[in-house]
Amino acid sequence: MTHTLSRGDARRLIVRAQLLDANRPGDVVEVAEQLTEIKIDPTAVIAPAQHATAWARIGWGYEPGQLVKAVEDDRVLFEYDGTIRPVSVLPLMIPRMRRWPQYARVREWMDVNARFADDVLARLRADGPLPASEIQDTAQVARQSESGWYGPNQVPRMLECLERQGRVAVVGRAGRLRRWDVVERVWPPDLPEYSNAEAARLLDERRLQAAGIARQRSPWTPVGEAGEPAVIEGVKGRWRVDPQALAGLDDDPGGRVAVLNPYDRVLFDRPRLRDVFEFDYVLEQFKPKTQRVYGQFAHPILVGDRFVALLDAALDRKHETLHVTAIHELAVIEPEEMEMIRAEIADLGEWLGVPVTGLV
Repeated sequence: MTHTLSRGDARRLIVRAQLLDANRPGDVVEVAEQLTEIKIDPTAVIAPAQHATAWARIGWGYEPGQLVKAVEDDRVLFEYDGTIRPVSVLPLMIPRMRRWPQYARVREWMDVNARFADDVLARLRADGPLPASEIQDTAQVARQSESGWYGPNQVPRMLECLERQGRVAVVGRAGRLRRWDVVERVWPPDLPEYSNAEAARLLDERRLQAAGIARQRSPWTPVGEAGEPAVIEGVKGRWRVDPQALAGLDDDPGGRVAVLNPYDRVLFDRPRLRDVFEFDYVLEQFKPKTQRVYGQFAHPILVGDRFVALLDAALDRKHETLHVTAIHELAVIEPEEMEMIRAEIADLGEWLGVPVTGLV
């Protein structure tokens, strides 16, 4: 059976799946379990992405130390490839890690640097956890960075390659610096084993759980054959919908206001954002200043299931304030909705521990 949904139904499915409705989750572990991954980004125009993502869902009950504790002490969450994920998805990722790398160029670099990889692993086994800066670069062949992301030191690149192979893991951070160790001392023992096919299927199901509804062939939200087929009225394409989310669609807890970090997961699938929410979001962070319309790091504002505005604001550390430059309205905002938006921004300032200025 193919389900037929309105745009409004699809939006509500996504909002609920992303924990942005009126029912707030209890803690950051619950958030990570549902979203499956939380983007880490140190850009703190207002707050780093991982903390802003948690606050947008939990609200006052969230403190940054809770995320650190869940990763570093309780080990119920783990860092991987610039994201925070629940340990429950780790067994589903391991089969793919064992097949990495798929690209010939990366395989060749790893092959010629096999001794270098062994040196890094031996150093961690002997003295880990360690930051990359305390591990000697013994690369046989250096690889130049085309993007400028890496410097001449090959250790960070090798550590990330070994992470993708499931041989080392980030055990925590000291500021922005990652501390690495071998997985035997980081991962839980006796993780369940899955075949390649079963792991891929279960991971698709987890992605769909986090998405609510996604295009069947989306490279942004790959869900394969998970869930059930669906169409969205007025939107092209074949979709897959989470049947559990669909079953609870009529049990609507209502919406609320959410101020979202530009790297929030709900914004990641830009085609879905445009087609379902009719919101064409462009992050202007890397645009020249003269070409910016809404601000360098404008935060989308969600009211219910509509993106209605962009918040141009920044944490002024010198004056210890959250300064609002503008609330750029993208849609008609009713007076009571604007009051709710202003209240949410005021709450954001209180959460940051600073007063809000410029909000009139």
